[in-house]
Amino acid sequence: MQRKILEIKKMLPGIKKNVLLKNFTTFKIGGPAEYFYIAGIKKELIKAVQTAKKLKLPFFILGMGSNVLISDKGFKGLIIKSSLLNFRFEKNMVYAESGVPLSLIIQKAAKHGLGDMSWGVGVPGTIGGAIFGNAGSKENSIKDVVETVEVFDVKEDKLKIFKEKDCNFSYRESVFKNNKDLIILSATLKLKTIAREQIKDCYEKSLKYRQNTQPLNFPSAGSIFKGYIGKIGKKELLNQFPELIDFNKKGIVPAGYLIDKCGLRGKTIGGAQISKMHANFIINTGNAKAGDVIKLIKLIKIAVKKKFGIKLAEEIKFLGFSKNL
Repeated sequence: MQRKILEIKKMLPGIKKNVLLKNFTTFKIGGPAEYFYIAGIKKELIKAVQTAKKLKLPFFILGMGSNVLISDKGFKGLIIKSSLLNFRFEKNMVYAESGVPLSLIIQKAAKHGLGDMSWGVGVPGTIGGAIFGNAGSKENSIKDVVETVEVFDVKEDKLKIFKEKDCNFSYRESVFKNNKDLIILSATLKLKTIAREQIKDCYEKSLKYRQNTQPLNFPSAGSIFKGYIGKIGKKELLNQFPELIDFNKKGIVPAGYLIDKCGLRGKTIGGAQISKMHANFIINTGNAKAGDVIKLIKLIKIAVKKKFGIKLAEEIKFLGFSKNL
């Protein structure tokens, strides 16, 4: 064990042990990382991944720490904090490294007269994280503007360029989310030139919508569950909840709606609460534990399954838990 510690410190100067992860997540929940390393440039990130592979250490790339729930016990392995922050604009093209905040690119794009991404205003995530989970709103997502994605293939130990069509984007999914060997390093985005007044209007509407509908004053991981892709056909449910008819036409039922109709809005366990403002958000009211959140997630899934016959799928990632969560 001591030999491994000495070896990893030699390979990754600046690596730390037992760093509390709650300080690096938007949920403000999570125990210590066995090893914690901040990668400021691509070479450092690649070196960290190669080191983890060589030493057979589990590893996880952490951006801004949104959309993730970390166990109270922490993570046994190497957490690589991505601080790849370079970006540049060339006409309507944007090159951004994976650690660049999504909101920063949206702000800078607006100043360049470029739109297409107002849906992401205020979203606490990175470019890499947005591509990883194909982040978006009801109508739009990051896939709409992705041209290419630069990745490091851990298995083949080499750099690759993925075109948009290679990314297998779908609702909150991508090839990167389903293949842990593909590490996102950077991306090239293609935006449209839009009148500044129109960009400002879209920007302000998106921000106001988030402020009015989401519990931004509390730590959270964002939306817990994906919307349900499909239709609900039971007549008794359609009669009881006529809104389902419109959702059926669109082919997606919001998870927050389903949770709310189960009467769970405001339900609290320990320091975690199903938000009174948006039922698909679980918030940390002060001293929430990962265990509190897990209990609420299980409660939601059971209630929605019982009432609507639907098995909700989590949008967030779980880190440091057993496989049989």
